[in-house]
Amino acid sequence: MLRWIRQQLGFDPPHQSETRTVYVANRFPQHGHYVPQRFADNRIISSKYTIWNFVPKNLFEQFRRIANFYFLVIFLVQLMIDTPTSPVTSGLPLFFVITVTAIKQGYEDWLRHKADNEVNGAPVFVVRSGSLVQTKSKNIRVGDIVRVAKDETFPADLALLSSDRADGTCHITTTSLDGETNLKTNYSVAETAVCQSVSRLEALQAVVECQQPDADLYRFVGRITVTHQGEENVRPLGPENLLLRGARLKNTKEIFGVAVYTGMESKMALNYKCKSQKRSAVEKSMNTYLLIYLGILLFEAVLSTILKYAWQSEEEYDEPFYNHKTEQERNSSKILRFISDFLAFLVLYNFIIPISLYVTVEMQKFLGSFFIGWDMDLYHAESDQKAQVNTSDLNEELGQVEYVFTDKTGTLTENEMHFRECSINGIKYHEVNGKLIPEGMTDESPDSSIPHLTAEELLFLKAVSLCHTVQISYDQPDCSLAGTGGDPFCHANGFSTQMEYYASSPDEKALVEATKRMGVAFTGCNGETMEIKTFSKPEKYKLLHVLEFDPDRRRMSVILQTPSGGKVLFTKGAESAILPFATSGEIEKTRLHVDEFALKGLRTLVVACRHFSPEEYTDVDTRLTAARTALQQREERLQEAFSYIERDLQLLGATGVEDKLQDKVQETIEALRLAGIKVWVLTGDKHETAVSVSLSCGHFHRTMNILELLEQTDHNECAEKLRRFTRRIKEDHVIQHGLVVDGTSLSLALRKHEKLFMEVCKSCWAVLCCRMAPLQKAKVVRLIKTSPEKPITLAIGDGANDVSMIQEAHVGIGIMGKEGRQAVRNSDYAIARFRFLAKLLLVHGHFYYIRIATLVQYFFYKNVCFITPQFLYQFFCLFSQQTLYDSVYLTLYNICFTSLPILVYSLFEQLVHPHVLQSKPVLYRDISRNSLLSFKRFGYWTFLAFCHAFVFFFGSYMLMEDTTLMGNGQVFGNWSFGTLVFTVMVITVNLKLALETHFWTWMNHFVTWGSIAFYFIFSLFYGGIIWPFLHTQDMYFVFVQLLSSGSAWMAIIIIIILCLFPDVVKKVFYRHLQPTSTQKSQSLPDAQAQSLSCMESLCCYQHGQSGCTRLAHVLEQMTGQCQASTNHCHTASHNSRSWNDPENLYSNDRTILTLSPIEGTHC
Repeated sequence: MLRWIRQQLGFDPPHQSETRTVYVANRFPQHGHYVPQRFADNRIISSKYTIWNFVPKNLFEQFRRIANFYFLVIFLVQLMIDTPTSPVTSGLPLFFVITVTAIKQGYEDWLRHKADNEVNGAPVFVVRSGSLVQTKSKNIRVGDIVRVAKDETFPADLALLSSDRADGTCHITTTSLDGETNLKTNYSVAETAVCQSVSRLEALQAVVECQQPDADLYRFVGRITVTHQGEENVRPLGPENLLLRGARLKNTKEIFGVAVYTGMESKMALNYKCKSQKRSAVEKSMNTYLLIYLGILLFEAVLSTILKYAWQSEEEYDEPFYNHKTEQERNSSKILRFISDFLAFLVLYNFIIPISLYVTVEMQKFLGSFFIGWDMDLYHAESDQKAQVNTSDLNEELGQVEYVFTDKTGTLTENEMHFRECSINGIKYHEVNGKLIPEGMTDESPDSSIPHLTAEELLFLKAVSLCHTVQISYDQPDCSLAGTGGDPFCHANGFSTQMEYYASSPDEKALVEATKRMGVAFTGCNGETMEIKTFSKPEKYKLLHVLEFDPDRRRMSVILQTPSGGKVLFTKGAESAILPFATSGEIEKTRLHVDEFALKGLRTLVVACRHFSPEEYTDVDTRLTAARTALQQREERLQEAFSYIERDLQLLGATGVEDKLQDKVQETIEALRLAGIKVWVLTGDKHETAVSVSLSCGHFHRTMNILELLEQTDHNECAEKLRRFTRRIKEDHVIQHGLVVDGTSLSLALRKHEKLFMEVCKSCWAVLCCRMAPLQKAKVVRLIKTSPEKPITLAIGDGANDVSMIQEAHVGIGIMGKEGRQAVRNSDYAIARFRFLAKLLLVHGHFYYIRIATLVQYFFYKNVCFITPQFLYQFFCLFSQQTLYDSVYLTLYNICFTSLPILVYSLFEQLVHPHVLQSKPVLYRDISRNSLLSFKRFGYWTFLAFCHAFVFFFGSYMLMEDTTLMGNGQVFGNWSFGTLVFTVMVITVNLKLALETHFWTWMNHFVTWGSIAFYFIFSLFYGGIIWPFLHTQDMYFVFVQLLSSGSAWMAIIIIIILCLFPDVVKKVFYRHLQPTSTQKSQSLPDAQAQSLSCMESLCCYQHGQSGCTRLAHVLEQMTGQCQASTNHCHTASHNSRSWNDPENLYSNDRTILTLSPIEGTHC
């Protein structure tokens, strides 16, 4: 039990040696000296808390907040000494805040536990006791033999033992791990490949020895020892023998594998980052300002204590005739009395630190998080998925993003490739109804007729259908044989829809599928034979050699023997890798067509061939065989042989394939750039594929100068290249630059040249990182996140390989794509499509930030207004710690009289209409770098609060000093004076918020005027009735007498005007002399004379229309900005979203997301 507890707390790791020994089927040695190694179970844990650590861990995180810790100290002080207020005034609010926050965070973590339980409870089949047993995924142990069927994901890291194929191979996709969609082949050793049944596996005696868990997806070192008839056979194991958790079995009926890494020790889990508490920039600013206010509080308490003893140094004030000291008080220690008085003043002024701020912020975040889910603009109808909020603590951070790190596969793209155009012998073609039609012509032949192809067209299609590494599965029949007369080929041009292609690259799959539709179908590769069907006529080609693709040559080739016995080479690759070696064919026309395809954003490949004479082929075969069998310098000799063979080519044509992007990806990236957000693409895909997609999605522009840092292995060479980049960027500062870097070069650059690399990255308009491992993605995010500027980062992805960067970034967003739900479960927010990111940031992020920034500063403002008169009052009561306000007013000020208006404001406020925010992304820059919570803004609000507090106190004091209240000669007393100050304060702070409100709903009106009315009604009842359960009732009839005085009413009106009028004047002059972009946009016609219901405002007004406040109308008419109309503003028609460029937007904005003109009359 003790060992289990230590392991749960992380003090006792389950393994300590450098290697692990795994006994297949858990057949341990029978001798008595063997001690089994301890391994982790197969549970995946993405949650933060457990039932054991929830209370201490959550309390620790909550008391990191300065306000919570401060009120805990105040509560303890009130318990220990005699203070002017009850301990309940601090303890109860603190308990409420801690409880509400714990419930909220506990609920969010419970959802993560629920998601984990779905994964851990998934059914799997394992071999136990000679039979196949179904169990839960979490019950898999290291050493268990697991069966996985086609299209299932591997539940643990398995060493492949056997498959349904005789050679023991299987095919997998690792899309959710590294983002690659290509098919990979894994192998089993010959000794275990024959064990294809449960009975043979049960009799298998084998031991796997391998390294301890490692996060590197592409590294695995081990060996397997198979004992057969007393003889031990040892075979090496590498990455090609390991099936990673999260990968998916394809094109193979079933496999058996032994679990070597389970649960949180699997490579997928090791690439997760530990989930930590994310704290927004606003919360950090709150803590900073709380420290400043804590300093103000300590200063006031110390000053009051010193002045008290300075005043009491005179005997007449130390012990006045009406307040004699007791004997105990005279004999008590002066130091203890000083400390006691200091703590008493600390408690008296403690309301300057607003604990209710945290309650309101938590409620605002929790309620505000529903708006994202309710926004129908973020709803994806095809998949029936709406936006999802996994944590509400970071809502305002959406308005502060400066860097977006995005995955490519499944995030920017749909994981689909489509053939669009091709060029054959200098003529452009496109596909119409499965037929190849020259450009400018239409298909007039009947659908059932077999198209007639020229010799050049047929040779081109055969080259495309044979030059590849595509594999086929026939396991998905779609046609009924009975319905087609027993003919298995029921597709157009006589081909079966049963065939399912799997390719090493998505381009190859798209091209082979296209040739199949056009009449030349690749039907399989059996050993050394490749078979195609040309309009149902089979042709067999003998595969002689494959010249594999490599990034240096940028092409791949196959050498085939045709059915007639001739030898031919088919090659395809980038135009720069083929055209220089072509000696015949329409070279210039093809080059022109390739450029046209590229300008359309298509991925291009050039196809060529070479026919060998018998003598030439003999020479080629000799060179290839010698190079492949060389023991030294094999790679160099192969390159020489490839270069010798791939020359004197006959150019056949070129293809244009569209990598299907998600809708509006290009517009979204451009909108983010206009908002001042830099977009980086981090992908595990190949360099060529990644660059092509970056160009097609607008991440890279065609006119951009692309800098490439690829395949760097030497530190000095890497540093010199980075310096060249820096010089080039400075010399060509007018041109936009883009940077491409691969994973190997990135590791080298970060190791010794981090500063230089960062300088290049920050100078580039766009950055593309390819061949990235999951942890490398997180390192890149951390590199920017921890740079001196401390920018706010956002990571977005859809696969398990994106989880690390999602957790590392300030804000993590998961895409509900085709790569499982790992990213969604570990993200802060989840959306169905990349295009939704624009509205999430530009609209929701903007609103959340301005709302909570104003909320925070307003809370400090109203609490300074509240406590400063209490501090000033001590100068008039000999620092006797007498309260200015009644204890009930002290309690209800933040709970009832001023709480609801700011909460409603923080839920509904809009500085600008949401459609304008989305159409003018540049407005996002106005709130960047936490500008609304800068020290300048904070200083202004604090200064304003002290000014208003001084006006409240001294205005009331001077106006009421010699004024009688009643006709009988009674004058203002202590409670009358305090109530007058409190009344002026409640009205002023609520009206101040009304001045800050730009968007009014009926709820704003209700809570603003209702809070003031409630104060008057409550005070009348509280002071107008004798309540039997109250021990003392100092306020009896005080408020009624105050309101019966005309001079009191005059004082209230004058003081309120004195406080607010300068603020109104300042706003008017600043708005018209130094308006911000946001203030200019508030006067756009599209966003003016429109009204909106409160419920529509909850959903960020998908079809909503904004309104203008009555106060705004008055100010605009005063300054001539708005021409008064005899008619009321009429409701305009609903906005319709379109992609045009309206004239009413500023000319210097390259607007992408814009609005169509709206008809209607405006103020």
